[in-house]
Amino acid sequence: MNWKLFFRWAAHAQMLPVLESGEETLVGGQAVMEGVMMRAPHSYSVAVRRPDGSLAVEESPLPRVSEKYPIFKYPVFRGVGTLGQAMWLGIKALRFSADVALEAEAAKDTQSGKSTVKEMPEWAMWLQIALSLGFFIVVYKLIPLLLATQLEKSFPALHGRVLFNLVDGVIRMGIFVLFLWAMSRLKDIHRVFEYHGAEHKVVFNFESGQPLSVENAQKFVTWHPRCGTSFLLVVMLVSIVVYALLPFDGFAGRFAGRVLLIPLIAGLSYEMIRFAAKHRGSLLALLTAPGLWLQRITTQPPSDSQTEVAIHALNGAMALEEKQGGQLVIA
Repeated sequence: MNWKLFFRWAAHAQMLPVLESGEETLVGGQAVMEGVMMRAPHSYSVAVRRPDGSLAVEESPLPRVSEKYPIFKYPVFRGVGTLGQAMWLGIKALRFSADVALEAEAAKDTQSGKSTVKEMPEWAMWLQIALSLGFFIVVYKLIPLLLATQLEKSFPALHGRVLFNLVDGVIRMGIFVLFLWAMSRLKDIHRVFEYHGAEHKVVFNFESGQPLSVENAQKFVTWHPRCGTSFLLVVMLVSIVVYALLPFDGFAGRFAGRVLLIPLIAGLSYEMIRFAAKHRGSLLALLTAPGLWLQRITTQPPSDSQTEVAIHALNGAMALEEKQGGQLVIA
């Protein structure tokens, strides 16, 4: 097991909710280690740049979760199903990119007479999923609640549920922004944010109807309204309202509610983002604005080479979609 690469993978995995579009849409994607995953309605393709400049590609059909399980066609449930599939696919794509990095290291070790694994073991993927979930609960549920509870003891005015949960929410969003800023200072994460920018530029290029090319894609901005960054901020705003409605004043009850209501809050947030995307002039559309601002951190201008990788991934997903009889027509 290459533990250095595992921890690199772990750092990237914490970025998955920020990088993933998480929506059943025409095209979307996600940045991975030295590459991009692009998805069409019923297929996906991952393109990763090897150290020698060549591309490693993985692509496969991807049925919509709502087509496999009809319950996920209904409001709120469809958000939970879609986001769950997006996270599963994100981990899978990230694992492929890690395997490409392992192959490169294995080739070097073979030349020097060393022996090393050539792919990430299955147990490592499940361990990473558990660590990511634990990190999310501790950092965005437990720590803000602990800090808000301590403040409540010092300031009696915070005893009210509305004000308490407002403070809790502000702390949560502060931690989120600080975490993103700190991670962006890491060279490895800065690289993935550049691929994130490449993914957004190529999606914009496709949505514009212009031919897919590096030159055309580079004309667009890197921030996109369907980005996971925007979604997470909406989740945090919705959670403030939901938590204020909980009939719990003790720490244990508040914490349990925050954990158990994760699916409900995700589903409600998805519906709000979905509505805002279809009604750009509505009041709810304003909810996506802070996410667009925050994408100045989570997306960075990509190089032509990185943009080329994103185009290759999207072309792969589109070609596979057409083989299955699908037609990608821009609305």
